Amino acid sequence: MSQFWSALVHDLSPYVPGEQPRMAGLVKLNTNELPVGPSPRVLAVIRAEATDTLRLYPDPQSLALRAALAGYHGVSADQVFVGNGSDEILAFAFAALLKRERPLLFPDITYSFYPVYCRLFGIAFETVPLDEAMRLRVDDYMRDAGGIIFPNPNAPTGIAIGCGEIARLLADRADVPVVVDEAYVDFGGESVIPLVADHPNLLVVRTLSKSRGLAGLRVGYAIGDAALIEGLVRVKDSFNSYPLDRLAQAGAIASLQDEPYFQQTRATIIANRAMLVEGLEARGFAVLPSCANFVFARHPAHAGAAVAAGLRERAVLVRHFSAPRIRDYLRITVGTAHEVEQLLAALDAVLAGEGG
Repeated sequence: MSQFWSALVHDLSPYVPGEQPRMAGLVKLNTNELPVGPSPRVLAVIRAEATDTLRLYPDPQSLALRAALAGYHGVSADQVFVGNGSDEILAFAFAALLKRERPLLFPDITYSFYPVYCRLFGIAFETVPLDEAMRLRVDDYMRDAGGIIFPNPNAPTGIAIGCGEIARLLADRADVPVVVDEAYVDFGGESVIPLVADHPNLLVVRTLSKSRGLAGLRVGYAIGDAALIEGLVRVKDSFNSYPLDRLAQAGAIASLQDEPYFQQTRATIIANRAMLVEGLEARGFAVLPSCANFVFARHPAHAGAAVAAGLRERAVLVRHFSAPRIRDYLRITVGTAHEVEQLLAALDAVLAGEGG
């Protein structure tokens, strides 16, 4: 450790992203990336935008993109915030909305960036256990707290809860901010953006990385009451006035304008997910009901770490977590139909005990 680190840095345990190796013939199903590229319209617009104007700063307010997102979701532009991927927006939300005297609540099995941000910003938190079926129960959050955050669908379980349940929570906890992380909602979940109109304590965070295949552009956004958005802006402008570059803003707008491609991509992933689930269950896996572009599954006769290692020996990457409740589960990204077939073939060899 460096002698020049601050006390804060010494105490941090940073988030560990999914492995990004360089291996020939790799079947990469560990980081929930879209297995197909973005809309051709996006690529064309980015190429056109790559001109001499790159010497100029981008619009710091991203007005055109915010207007496009507002129109797409039926809200006003002052209810939209954009940033460098949803992770950055979540960081702003933790700093602007969730740092309070009472502890923040989130699930015990959820996106592992949440406790990282709590440590970074000095936020007290309490985890709320999922039930035995790995489901979030909103009644468990109807207690004293400084704020609430959870993904819907949850990650890494992939299980979603409906708008009605979240509306019930928002009404009961109207005195605290509630952040719903909808990174995976486009694959089968029900968005709570329509609830923003009646619930000024709701902030919905979303990303274009997953369902629109723009992980490389780093574009995320939040929708909420204008007062919540102003809080995020105040943090952003104290940190980085120009979070989204010209190419990212142009590409994001183009993606929103190609609805047929978006819907076709969604349908493909949902169909491939069904094929993956069927294949896993046929091999004895227990698979949680997923509304995301991944599944969470375990085999009752095989340790999760061993299966993940066996797959890696066969150039197939999936995500394994070591937390006690989920250590035998694998999070498997839904790939192309061919990648699903490759995964299942590799699993057959692993489960049969064949050498790599």
